Amino acid sequence: MEQYTISEIARLFNVSTRTVRYYEELGLLSPVRKENGQRVYARKERTRLELIFRGKNFGFQLDEIKEMIVLFDQDRTGERQLKRTIQYGKEKLREVDARIDELNKLREDMTWYLESFVTKLKEGERE
Repeated sequence: MEQYTISEIARLFNVSTRTVRYYEELGLLSPVRKENGQRVYARKERTRLELIFRGKNFGFQLDEIKEMIVLFDQDRTGERQLKRTIQYGKEKLREVDARIDELNKLREDMTWYLESFVTKLKEGERE
């Protein structure tokens, strides 16, 4: 059985031990504690951390990630989790599309201004 200390799991994901403890405080992770109080992280926590970081990469908030994780714990078929993940995913895609539209508009505006500045500079050189 795979087991990791907090330092090992933090190093594995290139985060601080404080980050790992924070996720535990939020209820995203639930390591087993040895008699001496040391946290032991099993494969389940490693998988959860993979999901957390993947979710964060896609722009999900920690409360959204937590909801999806909790849904899986409540329904081991994963159906409720998948439905909610699809819903969140569609929302994120709409946000990404809106941001792309904003960036395209910004690019068009910048291009127009640059072209007009170049034209103005060339006209000034002719005088």
